[in-house]
This record gives sequence, C-alpha cells and structure tokens, in this order.
Amino acid sequence: MLNFNLQTKRLELVCNNAGVLFVGATSHLRLNELGNLSLPNPSFRHLVLQTEGFESFAETPIFTIQVTRFKCGGFSIGFVTNHSILDGRSAAEMFENLASICRGEGMKTHELNIDRSCIRARDPPQIKFKHTEYTKLAEATSLASSFTSPIQPPTSTTLTGLLPDHEFRMFSFNPDMIRCLKEKAMTKCSSFEAIVAHIWRARTKAIFDNLDEISSVLFAVDIRSRMSPPLPQGFSGNAVITASASAKVADLGEKPFSFCVEMVKEAIERVTDEYVRSGIDWLEVYKGMPSTLNGNFFLSAWWKLPFYELDFGYGKPLYGGPVAGGMGEFVLLLSSGNDMGKRGGVNVWIALEKDKMERFSCHVFEI
Repeated sequence: MLNFNLQTKRLELVCNNAGVLFVGATSHLRLNELGNLSLPNPSFRHLVLQTEGFESFAETPIFTIQVTRFKCGGFSIGFVTNHSILDGRSAAEMFENLASICRGEGMKTHELNIDRSCIRARDPPQIKFKHTEYTKLAEATSLASSFTSPIQPPTSTTLTGLLPDHEFRMFSFNPDMIRCLKEKAMTKCSSFEAIVAHIWRARTKAIFDNLDEISSVLFAVDIRSRMSPPLPQGFSGNAVITASASAKVADLGEKPFSFCVEMVKEAIERVTDEYVRSGIDWLEVYKGMPSTLNGNFFLSAWWKLPFYELDFGYGKPLYGGPVAGGMGEFVLLLSSGNDMGKRGGVNVWIALEKDKMERFSCHVFEI
C-alpha cells in the first residue's frame, strides 16, 4: 500500500504482502455490442475496478484486476495501477510476466531491480534549471487540472465519466503521412518528434486566440539510459520525467514546421543526468506537478508499449490500451491496430471543446 509520511511529506510504499484486489464480473452484453473495439471506448470504464471511494489513502489499492466475462464467451482483463509505483514500461513488463505465468511459462523477466535510491533527491538540493514544465503545488491547488482533480467514477447520470462539453476523436496517421511530416521538418528527426510537433502546432491554432500567449506541450521522457551511470538493468519503477517545449503562439503558426520540430528536439535533448537530478530536487522542494494549465497539454505515447501482444493463454487481444477518461489536457498516441508502431501507423486520441475540435480537425491534416 501507499502511505503518506506526515514528517517527510512523502509517499512511502509499504510492502505488507496484502496482495492485489481482484474481482470477477459478468456482463449481459456480447463483445460486439460494445462498439468499435479498436478505439479507447468510454464504456471500457466499467471494465476496470476503480479505486475511488475508500475511506483512507492507506486503504486505497495501488493495483486492481477485474476480469469480465461477456455473454458471447469473450472476456476482458482490466488493470488499474498507480503511476507513482510504475511507469508505462514497468507496467508493461509486469503485465507480460503475468501473462506468461497464466500461460504456464513462468516469469519472463528474471532480473528485477526495485532500488529507488539511485534517483532520490540530493541533500542539500541543487536546483540548476528553471523547470517550467512543472507548476508549484502551492500555486496549483486552487486551479482545476487532471493532476489536482481526480476523475469521478461513472454514475447513472454520467455513464462515461467524460467531460460533458468536450468531444473525443481519433485521428489516424498512416506511414506515408508520418513520412511527409518528417520530410517537412527539414532536419533529421524521429517519428515521435515529428508527430508531437505537428499535434502541438495544430492544437495551438485551435486553442489560442492571443498570438502573444505562450503555448506548451509536455511529454514523458524515459530516463533509464539518460542517467550517469544508467539505471540498473531490470529497474522497475517510475523512471520518467516531464519535458516541455514552449513558444509564442504567433511563432508556432507563422514560422516553418522545422521550428516546431527543433523546439521538441531541444526539449528532449535537455533531459541529461544533471537536468533529471535538478528536476528531482525541484520536485522535492516544491512538490509540483506537470504544467497542463492555461491551454497547455500533456502528450502520452502508448504506441510502442506491447499491450497488443499480451497473451493470457487465449491469444492476443482485440484491444490493448487505455480506458478513455475525462482529461481534456491529455492527448494519447496509440498504436495503429496490433502493429505497436512497427509499421509506422499512429492513432491520436484527443479531447477538446466542440468548437475547438472543429478548428483542430481543420488544422491536423495540414501536412
């Protein structure tokens, strides 16, 4: 369980051998009645065991499993994990091990390192960068954000738990479209960098009216290989840090696409060992959170996580990915079908207010 230490003001992981909260459920529906199973369907929220409603923080489970069997004989396995314990890579490895055990093949990973001391804050702290990617907790407590306001579970009046004034849409980018974006960048860049820059630019055009405002895109960077020395082989934990690219709205709209790409590349290149350790110290001092306020957003890349490869003994899933939540400041990059990004296709899942979604739809395919 997680415990909040009042003296240190930090979360502590208490290893009490309590196990995982597991529930079995049945549905009167068939799988084909859920709609398009290739998309993050909002109704999937009923297929995971929510962690809201527990009397105390210490009683709230950090990992739940819900197995739901459908009328047709198909079934779903829904997981809820805590991001302070596991990042996407660690969670994927855990699920792969669980699936391997279910197939009778035992643990897939034989080297597991849970020592977090290699990424602890320094004493005294040595903050050497501004870290505008974070907002101080003291300044953010009065502002609404997905990091300050937990999503409420679905009720009879809000069955999906989604934002009522928002639309959720999926935009698909095939390999040719991504190739065009990379050519348009006029510099060597990854598919991730090109897509982030493009979504950032299109969303900025849809969201902002004041050309003098600052627009920012935030995203997670895996620090395992960026530390000196690198994190131990088999490290299991939350080994990501937030990076951000910022620019004036006018510059994003008027300057060439290569400018946007360079901003994203610079944000990633900033994440060095010293930058990470400075960020950890900053978070220790200010207890901050990612700055997804004032029109900014967090882009989360799921497209190369192997969820579509999970086989619990019955073959690969029809869908493997996140449950759509009511988080307007989050954009998801998902794999295109079962290829995990290997063939280059990417789906972009985004939520915006209806009028802004129409504007975004006009800009997102300006390739």
